[in-house]
Amino acid sequence: MISLPLVSSNHRGEASRSAGSCGETRLYGRFVARVLAAVLICVVVSTVGCTVGPRYKRPTAQIPDTWKGEGPWQTAVPKDAIPKGTWWQVFHDPQLDQLEQQLLQANQSLTAARERLEEARAQARIASSAFFPAVNSDPGGSRQLLSGNRPLSGAVAPLSPVTQNVFSIPFSVSYELDLFGRVRRTLEAANAALQESAATLENARLVLTAELAADYFNLRELDREAGVVKESVDIQQKGLDLVNRRHEGGVANGLEVAQQAALLDSTATQLQLVLQSRAQYEHAIAVLTGKSASVFSISNAPLDVTPPPIPTGVPSDILQRRPDVAASERQMAYENAQVGIATAAFYPHITLSGSGGFTSRDIASLVSAPSAFWSLGGDLLQPIFEGGRNRANLALSRASYDESVANYRESVLEAFQQVEDGLSGLALLQQAAKTQDAAVTDSRRALEIANNRYVGGVTTYLDVITAQSTLLVNERLAAQLLGQQMTTSVYLVKALGGAWDASEIQNQQVRPQAIQAVQP
Repeated sequence: MISLPLVSSNHRGEASRSAGSCGETRLYGRFVARVLAAVLICVVVSTVGCTVGPRYKRPTAQIPDTWKGEGPWQTAVPKDAIPKGTWWQVFHDPQLDQLEQQLLQANQSLTAARERLEEARAQARIASSAFFPAVNSDPGGSRQLLSGNRPLSGAVAPLSPVTQNVFSIPFSVSYELDLFGRVRRTLEAANAALQESAATLENARLVLTAELAADYFNLRELDREAGVVKESVDIQQKGLDLVNRRHEGGVANGLEVAQQAALLDSTATQLQLVLQSRAQYEHAIAVLTGKSASVFSISNAPLDVTPPPIPTGVPSDILQRRPDVAASERQMAYENAQVGIATAAFYPHITLSGSGGFTSRDIASLVSAPSAFWSLGGDLLQPIFEGGRNRANLALSRASYDESVANYRESVLEAFQQVEDGLSGLALLQQAAKTQDAAVTDSRRALEIANNRYVGGVTTYLDVITAQSTLLVNERLAAQLLGQQMTTSVYLVKALGGAWDASEIQNQQVRPQAIQAVQP
């Protein structure tokens, strides 16, 4: 530590005052210049000093050569078909685009993640400040009475009470020599934490936008399903009117009327349940877009789209395109730097110290050469016996690093699993949707035949009721399969990282800047 205080005193009864000689002033000025030069040399020495601890290298992880479940979605679409930063535009839905923009601007969870990034940036700036001397000043002034019975302190003549003024303009400069890299490792750890926060922010953005897209397509699927149920209600109401007329004419019996009425009431109940589920998704979208559920609404628009082909690339892309994987990798870099900090604790801790300033009997002679004084020194702290604390801290940091490696490899495996789930899910859902469309066509034909046979007196109305129920079930299932295809497409894009790239966080780091030397 280097400290350079400026102190002044004014002793009443002493008439001698000095404005200082020019030669002594120049001498002191040269001293100050030499001190500043020494500080600059220390900065350079600290910067180029050795850095103890392991050099970071990203551990290997299991990466397959190709995807297992490529299915129909591993197409020859260019990789940039997923819009960078606005991946949801691949679905070509203007209202979804609008909702996603509202989310990016007003979602409170995303705002909190942005503020956590700024917190990490400030922490990195704090760490970088250790590369420069810290300069402080504490001016003061007082008037005091010295006791006439104070200790002699070597004086021969009897002492008498003395009243005096004391003025001070002290300043101090402190600096640590970073010969073994403790300060550099601390900044390295802070930058790794900053980049982890940046990746975490991107992951939060990806998760939230994917959740919104999934909720949106689920809501649209329920719009379609509600339309199917309403159509079934209309069909069944017409059937009940027909049975009532035939019952009034003595052709149908009361059992047929009761059976059709029960089916109609049950279908009406299903409609209310579908609308209740839709309301929940609408409320969830309101929260995601930063709005109150009480004043938010989305107009009805049945889902009628074709799931877009999703370009997947190669498995190794996952390591660069998944922000959560990038966050895990940056956590490893942080823990590796912590190992370096724990290792540096075994080496000497070197500080420089000194003091200097001015002291005088009068404020008028405060800043003058005769009033100047100074001293320089140094301190070396070498840990010898710490009760095993430093050794335990090193073991702790190494264990934390090994834990982060395991977490990183697990995140990579989970990423591959999610992509495979999406690929296989889309392939199977596509086949299921084709067969279900055929089932809907067959059910409509069966209902038509059953109605004709009942009107012709060939069969009972039970066949018509069964055909109506089968058609409703198949049409609802067809709508649900389309909704599942869309949400699975969303989650596949999310599993692929949403066209994000880990290189985007490389610029998120703090470097020592010369301007910091004069910043408070």
